[in-house]
Amino acid sequence: MRIGCPTEIKAQEFRVGLTPNAAREAVDHGHEVLVQSGAGIGAGFSDQDYLDAGATLADTAQQVFETADMIVKVKEPQAQERAMLREGQLLFTYLHLAPDPAQTDDLVKSGATCIAYETVTDARGGLPLLAPMSEVAGRLAPQMGAWTLQKANGGRGVLMGGIPGVTPASVAVIGGGVVGTHAARIAAGMGADVTVLDRSLPRMRQLDELFGRDFNTRFASKGNIAEVITEADMVIGAVLIPGAAAPKLVTRDMLGTMKPGAVLVDVAIDQGGCFETSKATTHQDPIYEVDGIMHYCVANMPGAVARSSTIGLGNATMPFMLALADKGWKQACKDDPHLAEGLNVHAGQITNKPVAEALKRDHTPLDQVLA
Repeated sequence: MRIGCPTEIKAQEFRVGLTPNAAREAVDHGHEVLVQSGAGIGAGFSDQDYLDAGATLADTAQQVFETADMIVKVKEPQAQERAMLREGQLLFTYLHLAPDPAQTDDLVKSGATCIAYETVTDARGGLPLLAPMSEVAGRLAPQMGAWTLQKANGGRGVLMGGIPGVTPASVAVIGGGVVGTHAARIAAGMGADVTVLDRSLPRMRQLDELFGRDFNTRFASKGNIAEVITEADMVIGAVLIPGAAAPKLVTRDMLGTMKPGAVLVDVAIDQGGCFETSKATTHQDPIYEVDGIMHYCVANMPGAVARSSTIGLGNATMPFMLALADKGWKQACKDDPHLAEGLNVHAGQITNKPVAEALKRDHTPLDQVLA
């Protein structure tokens, strides 16, 4: 199989879909690897690194899309990339289709087979290809929120850890999954007073056993969320429903109950965001204000630490990428039902039920496609 890796073109995206190590593994498995020249520079990988791994370089993205059997990326294909996809081609990347009908329509029209990192599962019910980027985003969220809290950036001017005689920042983390746990750990490590809200009692017990009194936990009822945000200097949205649009847990009306200059960091923005007033931003222009509340809603937060993120993502995706290349997508999905959960679009059909429901589109069952 010929595996193609184009340069990412989403604004301020510095990651790359294939590391040189992953390219070398694919070549060792007997596959051809075609990498667009310069694709790895943002993550610290030179063209020579890929040549040394046995890959071939392409001058343009068009060359990659025209000749590759499988396209491996990081972010969802942009409009000009979607126009280059063709029937029967395999796309392996993050898609986040639920809040993106335009992308979904283009992928359906392309006839390509599209497997999304974020809906691949594992035997424990986890999301192994989303987890490393969730870890990165979770650890970045308090850091970015602390920057936004600075008065020069429109925030309240509150120091995360306080000082003797001055109370620390109050941080609320909505969601106790991978993102929320890492966000809470970092925020608590910065000295903030942290509360994690989640709807799973077993998960809250687990967090309490793991971290003790490093941070508090509360049940994520509407009333508790409304109460906690009134005292918070920073609220981190870390809620995920696999494949589906994120629920809106903080409404615009609720902003009026918050402290002026408080910060909302929406890590769920790729799935539409969990604050009603969220809209996707970029690293170049990351924050905006609504009703006196600062919003940080960068849709590719891990791109800020591109090298660490690329290596972490590459470690997770490489076994699945090799299975797809070695066996072909259909046999690989038949052999691994967890990989099959990643299939979102195939030959003009939406095959992921939560995506179809979120977009109010027809759904073709996975077993029907694999048959």
